[in-house]
Amino acid sequence: MKDFILIDSQSSKPKYQQLIEFIIDSIENGNLARGQQLPSINEVAQTFGMARMTVTKAYDELRERGLVTSHHGKGFYVNSTDTRSQLNVFVLFDSLTPYKEILYDALVAALGESVTVNIFFHHHNIKVFDNLILNNLGHYNFYVIMPHFNQDVSEILSQIPKEKLLILDIDVPSFGDEYAILYQDFEQNIYQGLSEAKDLIMKYQTLSLVLSSKSFQYTPVGIINGFKKFCTEYGIAFEIIPDLEEEEHLQKDHAYLVFRENDLVRFINWSNKKSWKLGRDIGLISYDDTPIKEILAEGISVISNDFHQMGLRAAEMITERQKGRFINYCSFIKRNSL
Repeated sequence: MKDFILIDSQSSKPKYQQLIEFIIDSIENGNLARGQQLPSINEVAQTFGMARMTVTKAYDELRERGLVTSHHGKGFYVNSTDTRSQLNVFVLFDSLTPYKEILYDALVAALGESVTVNIFFHHHNIKVFDNLILNNLGHYNFYVIMPHFNQDVSEILSQIPKEKLLILDIDVPSFGDEYAILYQDFEQNIYQGLSEAKDLIMKYQTLSLVLSSKSFQYTPVGIINGFKKFCTEYGIAFEIIPDLEEEEHLQKDHAYLVFRENDLVRFINWSNKKSWKLGRDIGLISYDDTPIKEILAEGISVISNDFHQMGLRAAEMITERQKGRFINYCSFIKRNSL
C-alpha cells in the first residue's frame, strides 16, 4: 500500500493529516478492506521522509476513531470500514441560550446521525470549566469548547491535544494558527453593527448598554470596548447600566442595547405599561437574533452573528480537521424597535 500513498510535501496541510485522510479515502473507495494490514510506521516514515512521531500520531488518531487496530509485534490493521460512526464529540458551552441552541442544532445536523455528540455547560465557573475538560480527556476524539471568560484560559485548553480541539465563538489570542478557532470579533461586531444603525440611534438622546452582570449571561469585554468606541467616535451620549432591574431605568427618547432574554421581555412590558411605542418613544436593540425576535413587539432590531452558519462551519472544520483562525461575521438587522 505504501507505494500508492500520496503525500504532498508542498501542501500547507500537515503530513499526519494527509496520511489520515488518505487512509480514510482508501477505506471508503474499497482499496483497503477490513482486516488488511497497513504499512509499518518505519516503512511510511522512511518512504516519505516523515518523522516516526508524525506517522504514529496519524495511526493513533485512526485507532481512536476505531478505524485501525494494532497487534503487538504484528503491526496495524484496518478494524472498521465505517469511517464516520466512530467520531465522538465533546461540546462545552457556557449555557444553552436560544442562539446557542441554533448553533448546536446546526452543528449536530451537519455532523450527521452517525456522529455522537455530548454537550456540557460551565456557566462561567472556571473550576467547573477546568474539571469538565480534565474529567473528559481521552474519552472523546474531538472537543468543541466555548471558553466564555474574560480571562486567559489557554493553560486549561492546552490540556486538549490541539489536533482534537475546536475553539468556538471566542478567540484565544495566545494560540497560533496550528489551532482551530472559529470566533466572533466582538469589538468589531458591535462597532460595525451600531455604525450601520447610526442614523436610527441619533434620533435618541442617549444610548445605554445593559450588561446584566448579575446573571449567567456573559458580556465579552470587546462588546464594551466596541460600544464606547462607537459612541465616542460619533459624539453620542451613552451610559452603561449593570442591570435592568427597575422600571425607572427606562427613559423616554432614549435607546437601549440589551443582551439577556429576561431583560428584553421586561423592557417590552415596561414600555407597554407606559404606552411607549418601540421605535418612536423609546429605542431597543437586542444582541443575537432568534426567530422570536422577528415577530416579538412587531420586530426587534438586532446585531447578530449568523449562528446557523457558525454551526455548519464548525462541523466542516471538525470533519475536515481544518486549522487556523476564522471569523464568523455578524450584521445589523433593522426592525421596528429602533
